[in-house]
Amino acid sequence: MFFRFSKTIWARTSHSCYMAKDNDSTVWPILTYRDARAAIAFLRDAFGFEENAVYARDDDSTIIEHAEMSWPLGGGVMLGTAGKDDSPFGQRVPGNDAVYVVCDDPDGIFAHATAADAQVARELIDEGYGSRGFTVRDPEGNLWSFGTYRGSRDG
Repeated sequence: MFFRFSKTIWARTSHSCYMAKDNDSTVWPILTYRDARAAIAFLRDAFGFEENAVYARDDDSTIIEHAEMSWPLGGGVMLGTAGKDDSPFGQRVPGNDAVYVVCDDPDGIFAHATAADAQVARELIDEGYGSRGFTVRDPEGNLWSFGTYRGSRDG
C-alpha cells in the first residue's frame, strides 16, 4: 500500500512504514556477468548508467565481487562476476536477466546503445498505452528495455 504526500512516497508493508524521495528506488536488480568490468563500461557508455562502486577481489582484480551503477532518474543495478563463489549469487548463469528502465529520451538512448553495438531485440515503438521504448541485448545476452512508461499508479 502506498500513500503519496507532496513529493514523498510513504510505503507500508506488514513489517514497517518508511519514507522515500520520489527519485529513490528500493528495487535494485542484480545481474551476473562473465566479464563484469566490460559490462560496467558497456552500461555506462551505451545506456548512461553511472558507476557508484566497484569492489574487486583482493587477489584477482578481474573478479568483481560487487558493483553498483545508478540510473540518473533514480535507482540502479548491482552486478558481479559469474562463478565468483559458491553462493547463490556467484552461481547464477549470465545472460538470463531482463531489466526495464524508465527514461525520458528513449530515442537518444537507442542511438547510444546501437552505436555501442547493443543487439536490437525490439526496435523503437510507440505503444498503445502511451509509452515509447525499445529493447536491446547487452554483450552477454541480458535484455534491457527502455521506455517512458512509469508504471501504473492506479493500484
